[in-house]
Amino acid sequence: MDRKSLAALTLCAAGTALTLAAGPAAAQMMPPPAGVLNIEASASADIPQDVVHITLAYEQQSDDPAALANALNERTDQVLANAKRQSGVTAQTGSLTVYPSTDNNGHINGWRGRSEVRLDSRDFAAASKLAGSLSSQMQVANVTFSLSPETRDAAQAKLSGQAIAAFRQKAANASTAFGFGGYTIREVSVSGGETSPPRPMMMRMAAAPTAKVADMPIEGGNSTVTVNVNGSVQMTR
Repeated sequence: MDRKSLAALTLCAAGTALTLAAGPAAAQMMPPPAGVLNIEASASADIPQDVVHITLAYEQQSDDPAALANALNERTDQVLANAKRQSGVTAQTGSLTVYPSTDNNGHINGWRGRSEVRLDSRDFAAASKLAGSLSSQMQVANVTFSLSPETRDAAQAKLSGQAIAAFRQKAANASTAFGFGGYTIREVSVSGGETSPPRPMMMRMAAAPTAKVADMPIEGGNSTVTVNVNGSVQMTR
């Protein structure tokens, strides 16, 4: 290679490096695209809660923590066995705690324990009947409600269409107001959520379960299901 060819190649390589180095800096100095709008839209509905969660609890005290734990486990096993005979209701163990009780001087003078079983069902009547039948073994300590996954998914599917339609309508109205003929979607995200009012049904427990009580009337409230659509659009002529 002669000197002229080598010099030309060197200049070409230098020019390429200069162009590449200037490229990112030039891109950073470019103004953001014009005619871009950020749009938010949502749709929500109150959906009746269709699952009940009933917490049953049993409390006992003893001087021997090991014997107390065994007694709590035995009571829990009995309740679970009886609960599983009721169709349409699922039962599972909850928490089991054993803790010391102290006198005024801080000395341990005994032990207290608590065991729980939780009942879940979409059949409110069956759950109420079961809780009543088990009240001689464990008492109702708490009742809450929620939406089943199937109900929540169906509500979100319906609300998604409404929220997306509202997003598109907002984009069309804004484009017309700014003097554009239409728009194209740049990016968009769809998200859903659920909120429920804090309305647990609490019941005071006696020192020990007594005889069977009547079926407990239970009725769920509503959960608010919401779908949000957020994104940006490019207005077009």
